[in-house]
Amino acid sequence: MKKQTPGLSNAYALSTPEDSRRLYADWAGSYDQDFAAGQDYLLPGLTAKAFAAAGGTGPVLDAGAGTGLCGQALRALGIEPIDATDISAAMLAEALRKDAYRDVIEADLLQGIPVPRGSYRGVVSSGTFTHGHLGPEVLPALLRVAAPGAWFALSVNTKFYEKAGFADALDRLLQGQWIKSLTLPELRIYGPRATGAHKDDTALIALFQKV
Repeated sequence: MKKQTPGLSNAYALSTPEDSRRLYADWAGSYDQDFAAGQDYLLPGLTAKAFAAAGGTGPVLDAGAGTGLCGQALRALGIEPIDATDISAAMLAEALRKDAYRDVIEADLLQGIPVPRGSYRGVVSSGTFTHGHLGPEVLPALLRVAAPGAWFALSVNTKFYEKAGFADALDRLLQGQWIKSLTLPELRIYGPRATGAHKDDTALIALFQKV
């Protein structure tokens, strides 16, 4: 019997780091064709464009990089160097094939990122903050690796933004003067060819600058 290809419902059901590793090991080889192309997945390119429009520059960390679609879009916009980090070695292997990254770093964002403090002038993340397997608790780890003045462009599923505590977490960072210039443009995640229950979903792109 043919094994069923993983899909969005599987990703939204993730609850542990081991769940993520297992799912993306199975999904990595077919992700770009079956999901990204098949569902007209716009978010990686839109996140990259938002980062560039805000004035973001390299070196950039692509957090939760997956197969490298956002890094590929950044490089097409002339932004580099870019490093990728993801919990899935299989997804990072696919990302390397795109020749968009300087380096790839296998890491669980909940455990931190093994690079020196202040290594990056920008941090992007597309499609990582969806329905619960990662939330605002990873923001300190991302801020640690960013230099003062670094721009962030983090996509957060709109339905998840308030519920998961992103609104409160970013407000605390603003009030504490850890970040500034926060804007939250709302964009469609998928294009007109998308099908299924999530085809009309939107994301907020949390654009801000580290103080």
